[in-house]
Amino acid sequence: MSKVIVGMSGGVDSAIAALLLKRAGHDVIGVTLRTWESEDAAENRCCEIDDARAVCRTIGIPYYPWNACGTFREMVIDPFVKDYLEGRTPNPCVECNRHVKWGRMLRIADELSADYIATGHYADVIQTPGGRFTVRQSAAGKKDQTYMLWKLTQEQLSRTLMPLASLTKEEVRRIAEEAGLPVAKKHDSQEICFVPDGHYSEFIENEAATACPKEGNFVDEDGKILGRHKGITHYTVGQRRGLGIAAGYHIFVKEIRPETDEIVLSREDALFSNEIFCRDLNFLSVEDIKGDEKISARVRIRYHHQGEEAELTRADDETLRVLFRNPVRAATPGQSAVFYDADGCVIGGGKIAKR
Repeated sequence: MSKVIVGMSGGVDSAIAALLLKRAGHDVIGVTLRTWESEDAAENRCCEIDDARAVCRTIGIPYYPWNACGTFREMVIDPFVKDYLEGRTPNPCVECNRHVKWGRMLRIADELSADYIATGHYADVIQTPGGRFTVRQSAAGKKDQTYMLWKLTQEQLSRTLMPLASLTKEEVRRIAEEAGLPVAKKHDSQEICFVPDGHYSEFIENEAATACPKEGNFVDEDGKILGRHKGITHYTVGQRRGLGIAAGYHIFVKEIRPETDEIVLSREDALFSNEIFCRDLNFLSVEDIKGDEKISARVRIRYHHQGEEAELTRADDETLRVLFRNPVRAATPGQSAVFYDADGCVIGGGKIAKR
């Protein structure tokens, strides 16, 4: 059996991942990465050390908290703030997974002479017939987390175990209750872990090294001024609530223009697009998409998006063009577009640059 480092968040999923690996006979060590601490010294929902320690004590495995706050700020917080200031809506968990969770956990594994790391993600790590590693959608349905894992490297996936691949959330909670784990009924976090109250604009204002964008104009698609907004960091593409504009019909954020501090508003039908362009690409099941090559895929443009059939082609050396069979709503710059094959395996992904 292997020695495995399990990333313990303090939640039920990572607890069951550790329990199942121990029951399978592995030499298991629990590790929590402390990534963020608020002004009142409260930990975020991804590094609740007391709960993680209690779980490891109950399971009967060694446990170590590990400081990763510096890496988290550099690779997650600072880019998150920068994206919002530049009119994008980022996926910070994608960057955290690659650069913090997997990056630091594998270094810890090497220090402790461990073979693998493991997490409580609802996904399955598989190796393709061609030898490449990817993640496949799990049995967890809406809880599937492959969307957040597209940026992992081949080296990272080759040393990763995900014991929850065949389980649903209900099954995980049942196992936790039967094992008497103290987190069996603990609620899942619904917000970004370092902004638990969901007040993104306030967080950005507090964390930004420069002054946040102030008020600007709401404009329509023809450039006509419709009113004033509070600053571009308060809005995202597709937003309808909180605009304060009486147009006589439902009106939505269509585009954010940081260079002029303008926010373009439109009717809902203008939010739909047939194509998007993605950059900052990473491929899993294939090495690359090159030249005139065309690949069919189901593409998800946000975490809760079911996906739409599309064709992937190169626009240039750094950009992928995604042409959808049916238009998609509110493709948002900064969000991840993740490409799946017919078997639910991740082909790769990228960040939406424009539509």
